[in-house]
Order: sequence, then C-alpha cells, then structure tokens
Amino acid sequence: IPLEILPDIYYSQWESIVRNLQGLILSKRLRGVVDNLPILSTDLLQTEQEWRRAYLLLAFISHAYIWGGDKPVDRVPPTVSIPFRSICTHLELPTVATYAGVVLWNWKPLFPNEPIDNLENLSTLTTFTGSLDESWFYLVSVAIEARGAPCIPLMLEAIEAARHNNSRVVMECLRSFAERLDELVTLLPRMYESCDPHVFYHRIRPFLAGSKNMAEAGLPNGVVFDDGTGDSEYVQYAGGSNAQSSIIQFFDLVLGIEHRPTGEKPAQPTKLQEGTAPPGPSHNFIKDMRTYMPGPHRRFLEHVAQVANIKDYVSAHKSNRGLVTAYDACLAMLRAFRDKHLQIVSRYIIVKSRESRAHSRSMSPRN
Repeated sequence: IPLEILPDIYYSQWESIVRNLQGLILSKRLRGVVDNLPILSTDLLQTEQEWRRAYLLLAFISHAYIWGGDKPVDRVPPTVSIPFRSICTHLELPTVATYAGVVLWNWKPLFPNEPIDNLENLSTLTTFTGSLDESWFYLVSVAIEARGAPCIPLMLEAIEAARHNNSRVVMECLRSFAERLDELVTLLPRMYESCDPHVFYHRIRPFLAGSKNMAEAGLPNGVVFDDGTGDSEYVQYAGGSNAQSSIIQFFDLVLGIEHRPTGEKPAQPTKLQEGTAPPGPSHNFIKDMRTYMPGPHRRFLEHVAQVANIKDYVSAHKSNRGLVTAYDACLAMLRAFRDKHLQIVSRYIIVKSRESRAHSRSMSPRN
C-alpha cells in the first residue's frame, strides 16, 4: 500500500503544496510558491515507498506548475527539477507523471481489511482537480491492476509447466487466466459510472499531458527541467497513459502476442485453429512505453519475453482440444478487453477532440 505522507518533516513543504494543490492552482499562487521553495535533498529518502511517494509529489507539482496557469510554461525551476531528477534516476523513470505515479502509487484502501481489487474500497491520495471524476479515472485502473495481479504467478506457473510438458497444468492455468481476464473486461466499463467524458477531456486530461508533440498546446520545444547550471536541455516525454501499465504488456508477452509496425507481416505466420491475436499498437510504441515503467518492471517484462513458451507449446499440441480451447479463450478475452479500452478512448478522447475542433471552427470569425 503506498505511503500517504513522507515520514520525515524535512519534506513537509512538498506535502503541503500537494495537499493544497487545487487551492494553489485556483488562486494562481502555485508557481510563486514553487519558485520560493528551498532545494531539498533526496538523501533522507530511505525506503522504496518513500522514493515513490516523493516521485508522486514532485510529478504532480511539476505538471501543475507547467499546466496550471493561463498559459503553459516550458521551464520547471531548480527547486523542483533538482530533486525530481534525482528521484527519477533512482526509480529509473523519466521526469514526467507516468502511469506508475498517478495509478500504482496513488491509492489507499478505505478499510484495510477489505479487498483492494474492489472499487468500492478505494480512494486516491492525490488529484489535480479535486474532482470525483479524476479519482474514479485513476481508481478503475487501480482495481484492474489489483484484480489482474494474481495472473502473474499463475502464468509463470504455466510457463514452468510447459517446460515440463505438463499439459494439464498449462490448460488449468489458461482457463483461470481467461476467467480473470473476463473479470477485467467487466471492470473497464465502470469508468462511465463516475467519470464524465467532458470533465475528463477539458479539466483532467490537460494536467496529465506530457511535453511531446505539444506545440499546439504551447510547448513547441518540450520542457526544460532547470538544474541551475544553465546547461539543461529541452526534453519531450509522452504523458501518462494506460499503455504504460506493466501488467497489460505482461498479458501480451505470456500469450505470445506480437506487435509489429503497421503493414509488416510476421516472418512465419502461425495460426491456431480458431485463435487470432487481438489487434494492438505497434511494436515500436510498445517498446517506447516500457521506458515509462519503473526499471524493475521493465526488466521483468524483458525476462518474461525471453522465457515465454505458451504459444509455442499450444502450437505443438494442437491435438489437445482442451488446451487449444483454453488458449483461444484467453485470446478472446484479451481481444474483448482491448475492444472495451478502445471504446473508452474513443468516447473520452477522440469524440471530445472532434467536438472541440468543431466548436472552435464554429466560433472563429468568417469572411
């Protein structure tokens, strides 16, 4: 469970800013307060939980600093940049608010004795807007991560069973995996319950924006994290995205689903009886998103990619109808999960973007 506050009072000013983030943004005081902070050392951060909490604090502060005014600014001052860069180096993350920060390390259970994969037992630690919509947006992903977590040891067991040619265990693991994926498919549409697309697109999403391809938003060069030396250069990073979820990439890897650049065909196409891999983003995008994951997550996925053997094992045992059916069920559930996610992306981003552009055109002066 993530820390709710850094234990050392030395970091109380960071905690105070984040605790009052909405008020500081609303009163337009945030940038002035951040500019006047002392430059705090990261030497007093001890446990990994403390490093993660510090990352959460400075990620929210830096994004609020960049986007929390009438116009975005492209320079984050040394008071935030110096400790933030140190923290990101430790966690092997870029200097941007990632999925790990806003989702994985940004929740608490309402009651510790109740399950943490239950949306009704979750609350966020920090938001930019203070809105229920923003909390719900993060918490749906928290619940999916918690509900999906048991799939990791389950499918590692399946990989080991395949090594020992134990078809029964592989089949049982795949069946359990398919059932768990089905539960995740039912969780995703709960986004609609308490996160309004209009609120998300116009109030929440701007704060989550990165510094890459943001010329139209006012950051043509990206952002400088000023370390006070005068040598700091512009960086461009993507904003937080569910594509940065380690567990979703784990699902693809253990099932042997390949992501290739658009138009590129596999060298040796293989197809099980009725199983087809669900469509997904390109290989390059997938690899890029791994750079936004904590270092240990990234290395774990690289290792899983090396040892994954389920697809080849099922292909070599096509006569085992139960095994093939269980594998196909996993593919079907993963396809359904991805389809649900694409529907959400369409409703919350694509449709709202078109509406916004249409509104802008209708408001522009005509000859």
